[in-house]
Amino acid sequence: MTATPTPAPGQIWQDNDPRSYGRRLRIVEIDGTHAICELTTPRGAGHRQAKPGRRTRIRLNRFRPTSTGYRYISGGHQ
Repeated sequence: MTATPTPAPGQIWQDNDPRSYGRRLRIVEIDGTHAICELTTPRGAGHRQAKPGRRTRIRLNRFRPTSTGYRYISGGHQ
C-alpha cells in the first residue's frame, strides 16, 4: 500500500464521504492551513450538482483516507 502524499498543487483527490460519492477535486494552491481546490468531477447522480471549475477551501488535515476525508488519486506539480 502506498503512503498518502502531502497535499500539493496539481494533485487530484476524491471525497470519501458516501453522500459525495465520485466527487473529485484538483488542488490549485496551498494557503497556510487550507488547500484551495477546484471541482473536476461532481458527486454522484441524483444530487444537485455544482459545476466543474467551482472552487472551495478545505483544511489540510482532511486530506487523509478516512470516511470524512479525501483519498489521493494522482498528479502533482512538476
